[in-house]
Amino acid sequence: MFENAFNNIDKVMRNDEGLASELDYAEQTSWLLFLKYLDDMETEWADEAALEGRSYTPVLDAPYRWRAWAAPKKADGTPDHHAARTGEDLVDFVNNNLFAWLKQFRDSADSADTLEYKIGEIFSEIVNKFRSGYTLRDAIDIVDGLNFNSQRAKHELSDLYETRIKRMGNAGRNGGEYYTPRPLIRAMVRVVAPKLGETIYDGACGSCGFLCEAFEYLRRDDLSASEWNRLQRRTLYGQEKKSLAYVIGVMNMILHGIDTPNIRHTNTLTEDVMAIQHKDRHDIVLANPPFGGGERKEVQQNFPIKSGETAYLFLQHFMRKLKAGGRGAVVIKNTFLSNTDHASVALRKELLETCNLHTVLDCPSGTFQGAGVKTVVLCFEKGAKTRKTWYYQLDPGRSLGKTNPLNDDDLAEFVKLQATKADSAQSWTVPAKDIDQTAWDLSVKNPNAPEAAPLREPAQIIADMLARDAETAKILEEIRGML
Repeated sequence: MFENAFNNIDKVMRNDEGLASELDYAEQTSWLLFLKYLDDMETEWADEAALEGRSYTPVLDAPYRWRAWAAPKKADGTPDHHAARTGEDLVDFVNNNLFAWLKQFRDSADSADTLEYKIGEIFSEIVNKFRSGYTLRDAIDIVDGLNFNSQRAKHELSDLYETRIKRMGNAGRNGGEYYTPRPLIRAMVRVVAPKLGETIYDGACGSCGFLCEAFEYLRRDDLSASEWNRLQRRTLYGQEKKSLAYVIGVMNMILHGIDTPNIRHTNTLTEDVMAIQHKDRHDIVLANPPFGGGERKEVQQNFPIKSGETAYLFLQHFMRKLKAGGRGAVVIKNTFLSNTDHASVALRKELLETCNLHTVLDCPSGTFQGAGVKTVVLCFEKGAKTRKTWYYQLDPGRSLGKTNPLNDDDLAEFVKLQATKADSAQSWTVPAKDIDQTAWDLSVKNPNAPEAAPLREPAQIIADMLARDAETAKILEEIRGML
């Protein structure tokens, strides 16, 4: 049912000239889903309050609730088409009344961690792109048929939403900016092995894939009420700079069952890393920071190692965001392991001297669709020097792409061997004492790979060519003699 609904939403959106790409579809679907979800949750919260004998004050005033402007109902619960806005009236209400009213929550909310603030933040950052009120009405009617009142429904919706995020990532200039392959995320989560009671942080959370997978890893049916509350409210933390990613990330976490995500819309790199205190640190960091990019000079002043490479600034941030003994797994371009510029060398030195870089996963080309770069995953623990590093060179045995994406089976051997850091044809260990302490080169060089045949000398190549020419001439003479 839900899959058909999402397909129908796509068909409707293709008919609106204001919506031009998968990015637009994801953004506009997100705000509609968010307001429908909020209305369903308000109903649930009101019912809970009534059962407990207490009053409930709705978050949204009556005219701005979904049931009032989007999907008014008759007394018997059937849609009231006469009361429902459509056409220009609907677009005018959404643009000039609804969004304007929802924006004000950002200024009136008590703190950035409240649901009210997130409502204000979301509707301050996006705009309604539907130009036709009739198309918007069709989309609203489809979304109104979705139900958020059961975990099964949320699970199915979250899978469909993940598919939409994946398509959006493939449609963008840089797929890795929006979508990290979920099998890779799950493998990284298993390596850091979070425990209930620990906090998990992603300072470049994007669509919140890492936080959602960590939530799925930790959730169990036998959690007590206090454990569930802790997992919901005091375990997962993220920050995201880009407006579209922030909106999609919040919605993704909600669909995974996290009612009020601890996601902040901010540029993480504007924080002075030398001012990070113990109360600001976390037990686990899971992240795929943006590649390339570049920050202004004043932002680079927040870091001891200055660099125009955004990922290098994020890595410094993550290292300092970890508590002593904390664990991290971070995706970064593989060129970081061997670049000879000052920032790369200095950052590798700091990583090895302040953290135990125990694992490097070398990912094949095509892991990130549309990203156009090779990547590695750095797995480390804060607070002890690196003594040895275990490398694993992932080889799925096929070319990766849209029709052949990475899957969980591809990473099964890595996860199994990583537990003991065993050597194999694809894995090996490098002692820290063998690393050149001038360049701190961490390049992936598999000693178990078959040696390439030695290159021939030019004189030998010429001799071989002349020998083949002579043999060819002899064969041609024999054929001439048979004519």
